[in-house]
Amino acid sequence: MRNLPPLTPMALIGLAGVAAFIVLAAFAPWLAPHPVSEVVGGVWDVPSADALLGTDNIGRDLFSRLVWGARVTFTIAALATAIAFLIGVSLGFYAAVRRGWVDQVLSRLNDLMMAIPTLIFALVVLAVLPKNMVVLVLVMATLEATRVFRVSRAIAADLVGLDYVEVARLRGESWRWIMVREILPNALSPLLAELGLRFAFAILFLSTLSFLGLGVQPPIADWGSLVKENKDGLLFGVFAALIPGAAIAVLVICVNLVVDWMLQKTTSLKGARRNG
Repeated sequence: MRNLPPLTPMALIGLAGVAAFIVLAAFAPWLAPHPVSEVVGGVWDVPSADALLGTDNIGRDLFSRLVWGARVTFTIAALATAIAFLIGVSLGFYAAVRRGWVDQVLSRLNDLMMAIPTLIFALVVLAVLPKNMVVLVLVMATLEATRVFRVSRAIAADLVGLDYVEVARLRGESWRWIMVREILPNALSPLLAELGLRFAFAILFLSTLSFLGLGVQPPIADWGSLVKENKDGLLFGVFAALIPGAAIAVLVICVNLVVDWMLQKTTSLKGARRNG
């Protein structure tokens, strides 16, 4: 923790919220009182001892589906974000270190991908390919990688001209060594902040796709599909759709609070560099 700024009250709230959701997802089999597809009551029943948050559109326990949905949402968003960072950071650093035509080709291809609206791209691809978790993760990771590439390349391009990198070049170090040993440690703080932002956007994007029917498919449920299943209840004054929507909002807010805290380190590093 010595490389991070001091914890603030808002950062503590964010960390506590993210930790609570992680526990909810990790221990879903023990925390959920019912299986994800078990019918325990009538349609949109009020909260009771058997259904802590009431029931959904066909009488399933909404709390159990929310807990199981947390595991699915976290898993898909985390996998997509991890793959996106592996691809985006590697190519972004490579483009900045190699420069020249390599940088131009990778940057223009990335610009081409970013010119396509993400939601339209995802809808077209998912409408053609099989709707399973592997395809969903790969599509989300591909779209997120374009954003990560741009950020990581900008960070690496700022670092690659510094004296210690030039010294490494003069020593004859390979571009792999420079990327891993010189650039990555000094880019870690802003990249961690970007990781948090990408994870939050992945959750929102996954929820959007599921709400449109091209994300997680039944009988598996994530938070976006829970909103879709129960949206008709709003016409009858039933707020079952708002519960998973609130879970999405609270998680994204908590992640952003943590990101804001981590960005303080990036700001302080930039200030120190300018003062130096």
